[in-house]
Amino acid sequence: MGMVRRRTRRRTMLVAGGVAYAAGRRARQGDEPEDEQGYEEDEQGYDAPPPAPPPPAAAAPADDATSELERLASMHDSGVLSDEEFTAAKAKVLGT
Repeated sequence: MGMVRRRTRRRTMLVAGGVAYAAGRRARQGDEPEDEQGYEEDEQGYDAPPPAPPPPAAAAPADDATSELERLASMHDSGVLSDEEFTAAKAKVLGT
C-alpha cells in the first residue's frame, strides 16, 4: 500500500507543479489579473548594497611599539624571556 501512496503523492506534486508552471507562463504573456500587475513592477531590480565600511584605522606605530615593549618587559620580568631573548626582541621592535 505504501507504493500507491507514494505514486499518488508524486502525481499530486506533478499536477501542482504543472499548475504553477502554467501560471508562470500566463504571467509572462501578460494574461495575469489586474491585482497582480504590481508584482512585475516591484521585481525590476534591487538597490545597490551600501558600500562596505572602511577598515578600522591602525594604531599609531609609536603606540604599537610602546605596547609591544611593555608586553616584552612584563614577559622578561616574569622569567618567560631570557636577557638575550629580550634584547633581541626589543631590537626587532625598535628596528635596530
